[in-house]
Amino acid sequence: MTSDDSRRLVVLRHAKSAWPEVPDSERPLAPRGRRDAPEAGRWLREAGCVPDLVVCSSAHRTRQTWDLVAAEFGATTPVIHDARIYRATAGELLGVVREVPAHVRTLMLIGHNPGVQELILLLAGEADGYALEQTRTKFPTSAIAVLRVPGPWSSLEPGAARMTDMVVPRGAKP
Repeated sequence: MTSDDSRRLVVLRHAKSAWPEVPDSERPLAPRGRRDAPEAGRWLREAGCVPDLVVCSSAHRTRQTWDLVAAEFGATTPVIHDARIYRATAGELLGVVREVPAHVRTLMLIGHNPGVQELILLLAGEADGYALEQTRTKFPTSAIAVLRVPGPWSSLEPGAARMTDMVVPRGAKP
């Protein structure tokens, strides 16, 4: 990060879920999701994007995604399971992010499309490489976007962030 007051927002879309005959909020991860989530955790660890705080949707598949991602860090990170993230709009997600305490330097938000994709597009006023174009096209399951945020979370405004990375980690098929 370039300034002492900047922060990093890591947005992770949950890993691929299965479609059993259960309510949407209770859908578990599919086999592919159980392979991809640890790979996302490895990428985050290697990129130095281990969060200080995680705000995660209360849906079953997002909680499972976080458990598999976190296992790759070897550390415990505080997690808030927030029901507001499930089916949230970009504006609602921005409201959740603005509530994060100022001492948190790296925040991870784990949620669902279209909300997380729209949040990234709302916040990213500029981007490195093709990250923003890729995100406009598609933000698939297990996708990770990293945004540099100037100043405290409470004053985060649309277009203020710089998108530094967009990756889609995939685990190897057995």
